[in-house]
Amino acid sequence: MAKALSNEEDPGEAAQRRAAVRKAKRFVLSVAVISALGGALFGYDTGVISGALLFMTPHFGLSPFMEGLVTSALLLGAAAGALAGGRIADRVGRRPALLGAAVVFIVATLGCALAPSVPVLVVSRVVLGLAVGAASVVVPLYISEIAPADVRGSLVTFNGLMIVTGQLLAYVVNALLADAGAWRWMLGLAVIPAVLLGAGMLFLPDTPRWFAGQQRFAEARAVLHRGRTREEAERELAQIVEVGEQEAAAKGGWRDLREPWLRKLFVIGIGLAVVQQITGVNTIIYFAPSLLTDTGLGEVASIVATISIGVISVLAAAVGLLLMDRVGRRPLLLTGQAGVTACLVLLALAFLLPTGASWVSYLILGLMVVYMAFQQSSVSTVTWLMITELFPLRIRGFAMGIAVLVLWLANFVVALVFPPMVAALGGSATFWVFAVLNVGSLVFSARLVPETKGRSLEQLEADMRQL
Repeated sequence: MAKALSNEEDPGEAAQRRAAVRKAKRFVLSVAVISALGGALFGYDTGVISGALLFMTPHFGLSPFMEGLVTSALLLGAAAGALAGGRIADRVGRRPALLGAAVVFIVATLGCALAPSVPVLVVSRVVLGLAVGAASVVVPLYISEIAPADVRGSLVTFNGLMIVTGQLLAYVVNALLADAGAWRWMLGLAVIPAVLLGAGMLFLPDTPRWFAGQQRFAEARAVLHRGRTREEAERELAQIVEVGEQEAAAKGGWRDLREPWLRKLFVIGIGLAVVQQITGVNTIIYFAPSLLTDTGLGEVASIVATISIGVISVLAAAVGLLLMDRVGRRPLLLTGQAGVTACLVLLALAFLLPTGASWVSYLILGLMVVYMAFQQSSVSTVTWLMITELFPLRIRGFAMGIAVLVLWLANFVVALVFPPMVAALGGSATFWVFAVLNVGSLVFSARLVPETKGRSLEQLEADMRQL
């Protein structure tokens, strides 16, 4: 009788519930860690070129334009990979798309490392870009569709943390191999995380949202039960089914732009992609050693010095991960953009100082470090998270593919024109251009970017319809 009148949970049931919660957390964490190896590859393959380029240039006799082409070839492939990756993920599933990307990573990485000539290297970099672009769309999409709403921001941001961790790893590898000038090994070591990604994805399921979109609700329920308590899983499944039934007859594509609210979301998503790139972040990631050598620092010293950029990027991304689900996406984005713009102005002024003095080189390095702290703790992390949250289920893969396609195209243009710009205009004028562009970016974000914190993807969809 006492037990019947008590509101307290039976100790055995409480223990079972705690065990179920721990099991669900382990599952969600394993999903994030394994799939985010794709983010680590993204980071490594974009970051490693900064050190390898110093040794590839004399090896192949590269001009400034060819330096930009070798660097940006990956980005051109990534643009195509982002568009194709979103479509493939919608058609065959998020998991098969990541398995395919892992295979392409392995083949293209070996092609880059063993390239006997510039044309082979450029083609291999383009193919590698296909995998990078696909992973940049599918990994955050995969994580966001499996993660519970209360930790979705942190787990998608964890992928961003893995991206900058991959970049840091690239900088460390570059520094270790710099004395030997072993650029082929710098490029080739990326095959290790590519193999781990492919092997790990064999043991993970597809997402409940994708299963529901295929009317495979039993499999959607099974995945939700692995990452939620029973009550949470059933409640979330009901939301997914309701939205799925509303959109059952709709297939995502260009015709969806006829709906004003979707058209506005496309503008916001594409705008965020452009904003993330015209900060000039990848000019630092790709060309920091080259910029530092131009100020008088030695080649090996420049490569070693850029490790500090990688370290601060990882620490800043970790801070962003902690803040994302606490302070919200929008305040973090606006604060970061303001800080980035200020740093660009200071870099433009620093490049007016006389070259040859080591203190000038380290001043510029210090400004780059502060710049990356603002960028990676906010602008980059918010961008990659919000483009997974903005779009409704029926067009999520397609729309993310378009947004990330634009991101990679902007990245390609910036990487291609940056070396000739610096050669023609100088470092100061080049960074003034980026500072002015970022003032426009700040205005765009303040006027158009909504808050997405703390709601399920289905709740967000309902809210976005009111935009």
